[in-house]
Amino acid sequence: MIIFEKKGQGKPLILIHGFCESKEMWITFSEELAKSHTVYCIDLPGFGASPLQRDSITLEEVAVMLHDWMEENRIDHPTVIGHSLGGYVTLALAELMGNGLTAIGLFHSTAFPDDAEKKKTRNKTITFIKKHGVDKFIDSFVPPLFSEQHRITYKDKIEELTALGKKSSKKGVLAYLAAMRDRKDRMEVWKNFNGKKLMIAGVLDGAVKIEGSRMHKPFTDDYFELQEVGHMGMFEAEQETLTLLQEFLKKPG
Repeated sequence: MIIFEKKGQGKPLILIHGFCESKEMWITFSEELAKSHTVYCIDLPGFGASPLQRDSITLEEVAVMLHDWMEENRIDHPTVIGHSLGGYVTLALAELMGNGLTAIGLFHSTAFPDDAEKKKTRNKTITFIKKHGVDKFIDSFVPPLFSEQHRITYKDKIEELTALGKKSSKKGVLAYLAAMRDRKDRMEVWKNFNGKKLMIAGVLDGAVKIEGSRMHKPFTDDYFELQEVGHMGMFEAEQETLTLLQEFLKKPG
């Protein structure tokens, strides 16, 4: 079951949160974007209010769940924008649905799979959470998502996101760590998608390196780099990224 919030009228737009996040992260964006679109903010299974009934899951399985959910709710040819993990899900959905999507966007995300170093980090995190639990992990996970110079400025937002992250189920966190670790290369999906494509990257992003983001640029309609921004541009550069989304959505395609 996919729990979601729906706002506005117009062409459908689906916003997908990242790892240890939930639909609440899009509140400011959804209110503005709902002035021109029907905006759906979802909780991925295992996060927020959407339950995960199993101990493991693949991104392909998540994509099938979202496709079924779209059919149930008669959501036709949406634009899908995903943050981080949400971008990985967006690409799995694009692979599954192809022209069934109007446009896609990667918000601090990538079409590349984890490299060997990242896989090791995922495995260490899995071991840590099994031993120490989700709360202790979230305390150390959220602050570095923001660039170093923003961690004081956005202290309240970091505390808010930390509290939301601690609502994530241990089962869901462990399942998605493995799913992200094992996801396949979807650069060909990105290259060959026929609809509009948006990428927003943070120059100081420690989770998705800017060098990798730049390799997507030749295959991207709208590519933007945010200076002095880490992994959380929707907060670190709220108005700028909202405007970029609004302009992207206005373009025909």
